[in-house]
Amino acid sequence: RVINSSVEVDNKIVGKSDKGLMLLVGFTEGDSSKEIDWMVDKVTNLRIFDDEEGVMNKSILDVGGEILSISQFTLYGDASKGRRPSYIKALGGDKAIVLYDEFNNKLREKGIEVGTGIFGADMKVSLINDGPVTILLEK
Repeated sequence: RVINSSVEVDNKIVGKSDKGLMLLVGFTEGDSSKEIDWMVDKVTNLRIFDDEEGVMNKSILDVGGEILSISQFTLYGDASKGRRPSYIKALGGDKAIVLYDEFNNKLREKGIEVGTGIFGADMKVSLINDGPVTILLEK
């Protein structure tokens, strides 16, 4: 949950969001539209925004928030052995970009403003975490 976030490529802001969510999005072998549908439903309906009494009881849809979605294959880095993470569990870029685009488009279909980085680019991500509230979601 963020107050604002942005992503920069080659010293130029290419995506941003104001109050809402900044999502780090990764895919692994076996991920499909089924997982995307589950994740879109979970992200858009998760009650993590404060209501009038300060209780996390509202969703991003309820508060009219925005999303910055960042592709992040390193989420599937395995550092359990050795000193260099293995990314063998991360889905290959040619397949992952299709799922990433589908994910973002389905969020937009819910009426949410969605900013993105550039898939595969060297990105500089900035955010002001609200709370802080940071939640791991995995299907």
